[in-house]
Amino acid sequence: MQKPKISVIMGVYNQWNVTALKNAVRSILDQTWEDFEFIIFDDGSHPDAAKYIKGLADLDSRIRIIGGTENRGLAHSLNECIHYANGIYIARMDADDISLPMRLEKQYHFLEEHPFYAWCGCNTKLFDSHGIWGMRIMPEMPQREDYLKYSPYVHPSVMYRREIFDKESGYLESEETLRCEDYEIFMRFAEKGLKGYNLQETLFCYREEFASYRKRTFHFRCNEAKIRYRNFKKMGLLFPFGWLYVIRPIIGSLLPASVIAFVKKREAAADQKKSEEYEHEPAVRTVSQYTFPKSTT
Repeated sequence: MQKPKISVIMGVYNQWNVTALKNAVRSILDQTWEDFEFIIFDDGSHPDAAKYIKGLADLDSRIRIIGGTENRGLAHSLNECIHYANGIYIARMDADDISLPMRLEKQYHFLEEHPFYAWCGCNTKLFDSHGIWGMRIMPEMPQREDYLKYSPYVHPSVMYRREIFDKESGYLESEETLRCEDYEIFMRFAEKGLKGYNLQETLFCYREEFASYRKRTFHFRCNEAKIRYRNFKKMGLLFPFGWLYVIRPIIGSLLPASVIAFVKKREAAADQKKSEEYEHEPAVRTVSQYTFPKSTT
């Protein structure tokens, strides 16, 4: 049996928003690029949630459900998916986001035509239960300095070359990397000289709800600061101003969630203004198709 060109990987844990999960899966099945496998790792979900996740395999023969009985975190889930992946490219996906129809096709062709790059992401619309509220225009060719403020890639929008995981270790399975697995791996890869790219097209819609800011506790922020310090030091970013960005997440944890949300929305609105035909982009119409379906059947 011929191996697929792309392996789409997704970790799921107790995703009770069945509609969001189904729509995320459907957005992959509706891709214009059809030569893929879709590996979904159930990370020890509650039996009721696990039953529904297992049933996703009935939607399409390209879907494979794997998993364990213990909840071990996103990094472990993704490493397991990578272990079982057959594709020459690995595309990330999250259980409540939307991949727009040409995402896989455009990322595949870019990596085929540009062997210098080890992975590629894209620009992203931001949405919540009320609809699209902003966007992120990502740096086209991120440099080391682009890692200071945030990760310069939207993690679930990224497609990797499979071979980099054969040469380098995968996601770091550590308590320190919880909620910043992506930031750590991108900095580690960059420190080793690997390059990424962001397509300057909107090919992904990322769910970001206000409630998510409340989950970013002091504990997680301290861990992020440790990750920043360790990797900034290796990348030569600590001085003269990098150390200020090391303590940034700790300061952020002391602010009310409403303040963080306000800042994020201001940044997203600024990016939205940079996108010249925002009201006419296909992304707006397409995400509505998945986010607000008339029926969940």
